[in-house]
Amino acid sequence: MTVIAIDFETANERRDSACAVGLAWIAGGAVVRRETRLIRPPELRFSPGNIRVHGILPADVRHRPEFPAVMAEFLPDLAGGLILAHNAGFDLGVLRASLAAYGLAPPAFSYLCTLQIARKVFPAAEGCGLGKVAARLGIRFEHHDAGEDAYACAEIALAAARERGVPSIPDLSRSIHLPITTVPAGPDLAQRPQSRPGSLTERARLAAGGRPSALPGLHFAMRGSSGNRYAVTLEDRHAGPHLRCTCMAGRYGTLCRHVKSLLAGDITDLLSGNHADVEALRLRMTAEIEHGA
Repeated sequence: MTVIAIDFETANERRDSACAVGLAWIAGGAVVRRETRLIRPPELRFSPGNIRVHGILPADVRHRPEFPAVMAEFLPDLAGGLILAHNAGFDLGVLRASLAAYGLAPPAFSYLCTLQIARKVFPAAEGCGLGKVAARLGIRFEHHDAGEDAYACAEIALAAARERGVPSIPDLSRSIHLPITTVPAGPDLAQRPQSRPGSLTERARLAAGGRPSALPGLHFAMRGSSGNRYAVTLEDRHAGPHLRCTCMAGRYGTLCRHVKSLLAGDITDLLSGNHADVEALRLRMTAEIEHGA
């Protein structure tokens, strides 16, 4: 069985915004292969918080292949093997969401979470985050580089196997009573559901000359520079959609920084947590401008 550790970095809060992937293969009790790839996400919208974590900028991935092309060479190993990931729910979520975003049915995947492994084998009061476990075990790596994180994940699993005196990662699973999880294959995506505003399906329809889908009234809570809370609301006006903000500049009809942030897809000061609506709004307003030109 192929055992392969994986780590994704994302451009923003969406699971289908992968901008980098790292992989590390395990065989014979050691890491035998490592790969890292940059990925162009469907939209070049990078949240400041994500950039602060991984340091990847839109310019770094603008001319890189998109997700299906990058992952094509790795999917056979992933689908036929055992995947390791630290906080596996996130990385498997990125993998499946990204495939689905391009209309590709995710195959079944089997995985183990090395965060759960670490909690059973290397528990500590400080927690079992990737960096903390790696430091305790003396694993040297550059945190939040996808390839380095995948390597550290693989080394944590190997260290746990040595600690329990078992020869393989499946044996480790049985030793610590942590069952391998299998996620079933995704649905046949030949019949796509009705597109949501901002989806890849919606963008394809717009590229063919269609009008953007109408959005219901959207509401966003934004943090002001002094910590005040302001409301930004999307209104349908005769001249087209309009964003109204309750800040002083917005009350005087000025395009305020809160509205500008939302239109740019910047969620730094978003308090309401409806991140998906920000992307839908940005695409809706962009499409409206393009069709009005």
